Parts: sequence; structure tokens; C-alpha cells
Amino acid sequence: MSVPDSDASAVRPPVICLMGPTASGKTELAMHLYDRFPCELVSVDSVLVYRGMDIGAAKPDAQTLQRYPHHLIDILDPAEAYSAARFRDDALALMRDITARGKVPLLVGGTMLYFKALTDGLATMPSADPVIRARIERMALEGGWETVHAALAEVDPEAGARIHPNDPQRIQRAYEVFLSSGITLSQWHRRQHAEKASGQAPESGVLPYTVRYLAVAPQERSVLHQRIAERFSLMLQQGLLSEVEALHARGDLDVGMPSIRAVGYRQVWDYLEGRLDYEQMRERGIIATRQLAKQQFTWLRGWHTSIEWLDSLDPKRFERALKVLDTVAI
Repeated sequence: MSVPDSDASAVRPPVICLMGPTASGKTELAMHLYDRFPCELVSVDSVLVYRGMDIGAAKPDAQTLQRYPHHLIDILDPAEAYSAARFRDDALALMRDITARGKVPLLVGGTMLYFKALTDGLATMPSADPVIRARIERMALEGGWETVHAALAEVDPEAGARIHPNDPQRIQRAYEVFLSSGITLSQWHRRQHAEKASGQAPESGVLPYTVRYLAVAPQERSVLHQRIAERFSLMLQQGLLSEVEALHARGDLDVGMPSIRAVGYRQVWDYLEGRLDYEQMRERGIIATRQLAKQQFTWLRGWHTSIEWLDSLDPKRFERALKVLDTVAI
């Protein structure tokens, strides 16, 4: 990486954001960059934060993490909740520390809401309300998340159209915001944008960093679908059932928690409780992962800043990434 001679952005420390859909090869690319530059890796993943959730989260193994340490992996028990707001606070603190050490923060992951929270900030919305959240979870258990999604769409058509019916975490949060405040999530977002435009919300403004965005994914969607199916089957072979059985046996976890709602874990949980047979569990796990990838693509294609796309199957993808990052100042 070279230092630009007269770029005003050079006064800002550099940050690399490496994004992409699930099973696209983000971790591999991040490790190559780590080997080439003085980087520290920061995980941007809502499941990797949990201890004991390794196989289903495609968490790098212990040997890999020793060679390529990641911040924000294994920081919580599955009974705890993690939010985009908490991620933003954690990530900003880490970025300051990493920069102070003379290194470059390399944020890598597929939780697009976390990336957006980091770069755009968050409106000052109501905090989580356990009573309202429990009410929504009962509603979902009785009628399914499609019932909650329909209720959300009735009060907030914008959020209903934007949030996929198979995305319970975002459905729950959007409906919770409305029930606790009487203001829809879409209205909160409009307030945020208005504050940014007027300069009244410095915390949600532009990050004080020079940010380079990379996204890695196969050009052909069919290739990604094949990767997803193969990876989920491999997870089952590696012991995903035993991993979820151990979580289930604890007795303090349930399907209303963000950790257990994670793609793959929810389907195996339903299998263990007799709601699905083995083949149904496997098929629905693959389908849910494909839907997640589709949502991630939607986020990326609507990203507000230019992204450099890299083909997962391109043998020169590492060299292309290095070329993009050559202008990042260290």
C-alpha cells in the first residue's frame, strides 16, 4: 500500500471493509490480506460472536484463529443478545485501538446490517423491551413469523416490503420499535437521514476513516447455491447435530433468541424438537442459507458507496484486491 501525495483523505486512517454473501470466500481473502499487510481482523458476523456455535457458523477453527486472530469472535454466551448498535460501539473502539497501534482495521463478514450501522450510524431508536419482545415471540410461536411479518406490513408497509418474511430477527426488531414507541422503523430511518442532512447528528455522519469496500462472490449465482448446499452437508458431517444438541440440552435457550434463530441452527433445533425430519431439516437449512445470501446481495447492490467486486472463482482475485488497496495509506 502506498501513501497518496496530495489526497485530502490521506489525513484519515485507512479501513478495509470486506463484504460478501455467505460461502463466498471472504475469510480466505481476509487471511491473504493479513499476510500481506499490517492488518488486524475484525469479524462482522452476528453468529460468530457466540461461544459454542462453531460448525453451523462456519467459524474458523482454533488453529486458524491462532494464526489469524479475529476481534469480536467468541465474545458472548448464546443466551445473550447482540445488536447492531453494540457492534458499532465495539467496532469503533477496536478501530481506534488498531489505528493507534499503526495497523489497518480489516472488517470482514456478511452481516450487512452491522456494516451499515457502522458506516451510516443508527437513529436513536427505543432500546429492546423484554416484555414486548416476549409478546412478539409468543405471536410467532402461535402463528409463525409470517403472521408477525403481516402485522408489521400493516403498520409499516415500507419495512414490510423491505424485510424478507424469512428474516425473523429484523421482523421482530421492526415490529418491536413500533409497539414500544408508536413510531415505525421507516419513520425513525427518515429522521436519521434528515438529521444527517442537516448536520445535527455527527455520530451518524461519515466515518473519520478512508474506507475501501471490497465484495467477493461468484459471478454465477448457481455456483454459490452449489457451495451453500455442499457446505451445509459438510457441516452435518462435521457434527452440527451434536453441536446443536449440546445447546438444546442446556435448557436455557429457545428459538426466540437471536443465537438459535441463526440460519442452520433454527432448522436443526426444529429437527431435535420433532417439527422436521432429517431430510426436511437439511433441505430447509440449505434453502434458508440461500435466502440469506439473496438478502446479502440485495444489501450490497444497494450500497451507497462504490464497491470493488471480486469473483470468488477468479484465480487473480487476490492480486486484484491488492491493486485496489494499493492507494490506501498506512
